[in-house]
Amino acid sequence: MLLSMTGYGRTQSTFQDKVIMVEIRSLNSKYTDLRLKMPSGYRVHEPDIRRMINDQAERGKLDVTVEVKTGGGDEDYTINKPLFKKYYNELVALSRELGMETDNMLSAILKLPNVATTQDGDPPPEEWEAVQKAVQETIEKFTAFRLSEGSALEKDMRIRVANIRSGVAELPEFEEDRVTKMRQRLQQNLEEHLGKEHIDENRFEQEVLFYLEKMDITEEKVRLEQHCVHFLEELNKEVSQKGRKLGFISQEMGREINTMGAKAYSAGIQRLVVGMKDELEKIKEQVANSL
Repeated sequence: MLLSMTGYGRTQSTFQDKVIMVEIRSLNSKYTDLRLKMPSGYRVHEPDIRRMINDQAERGKLDVTVEVKTGGGDEDYTINKPLFKKYYNELVALSRELGMETDNMLSAILKLPNVATTQDGDPPPEEWEAVQKAVQETIEKFTAFRLSEGSALEKDMRIRVANIRSGVAELPEFEEDRVTKMRQRLQQNLEEHLGKEHIDENRFEQEVLFYLEKMDITEEKVRLEQHCVHFLEELNKEVSQKGRKLGFISQEMGREINTMGAKAYSAGIQRLVVGMKDELEKIKEQVANSL
């Protein structure tokens, strides 16, 4: 089970003459970053909504919108009459003083801060329960979306890991050939500089062994195979958050592949290493999108 970092969920329901709409969107983030937009009358329940989402949505940059509107499509608004009158009296006095027209003053005042506000006060318990239900349904849809996206990511990563393991399996056919070529090249260089009759065979074999140790990639192949197996084991685990651990394992895979490239001394091995690096970069991209 793998969850994608990105997700979407939306629920619309009704309660009496009101329409309740809840929407959750998420993008990649190392941490939980929840931005919540909701009616002012529900601010008293904001901690409860945040707790519901944080407990189930987990990591990501989350944008959550909760709307409660009347059947006509608008929120319940009220006019702050004392404030409206204060604005009106002051604007009329200022208009007379400056000799300005007072046309469209009504619409202008309504746009001023805190003149037209949503209804204050806690919502009825039954309405709050309806909103809670809508939030929970949205979280479930959001999680299902993440799970569907995560399944596609997981399938792709398994293919990439299989390609890397196939590349490791192809390495031996180039390893023996490069040893032969290295021995021939070293022999040729010594003969050109010292002459064949001046070559110490014992010293020559020591040099060959020295280069063989520098070129040996047996440990890297074993460790890379172990990392690939570990990566797949983590994918198989029934936990929701595994992106960070998969990221750590992919870093270790990269170290072994880079070391093999540094020890390649073979065009064939270098070609396989480049292919494995390409597959690993695609794995890292998918891991970055995983929860």
